[in-house]
Amino acid sequence: MTIRSIVTYPDPRLRLVAEPVTIFDTGLRELATDLLDTMRAAPGIGITGPHIGVLKRVVVLELSAAAGVQTYINPRIVWRSETLLRHQEGSVSMPGVVDEIERHASVRIAYQDMDGIEKTEEAEGLRSVCHQHEIDQLDGIFWLQRLSRLKRERLVKRYEKLQRP
Repeated sequence: MTIRSIVTYPDPRLRLVAEPVTIFDTGLRELATDLLDTMRAAPGIGITGPHIGVLKRVVVLELSAAAGVQTYINPRIVWRSETLLRHQEGSVSMPGVVDEIERHASVRIAYQDMDGIEKTEEAEGLRSVCHQHEIDQLDGIFWLQRLSRLKRERLVKRYEKLQRP
């Protein structure tokens, strides 16, 4: 429907906790569609309400054409594997920079679909990383916070250089 403006780092709204969705209506469907359009235009593979300044617990993922688009309402992690993996991460709110983050290799999430029906999903690899990354964002944890202070400072400097005209 609409490509919305993306909130960019270091906007303090990226550190705010998103509110649970309680109304499952056409407004929610429009938000999910706008999130998808905005994510594709960015481009990205995951986006949340807070990325566009909407503090609602909505996540849209599109990891591949084959996997299709998935929308998760009020997602939460209910189980994490002890096994960890390292993966390159970035954000639509901080385009042009990535760094390696350590995450759980597998997770189980509980969420609601667009009709409010409770569901669970087990994920591993990239999908597991994406769930953790986006749920962090919903909880007000921007991905940079998962880096050491030194790595974070270097990455911010690289990003700031990219932003200069």
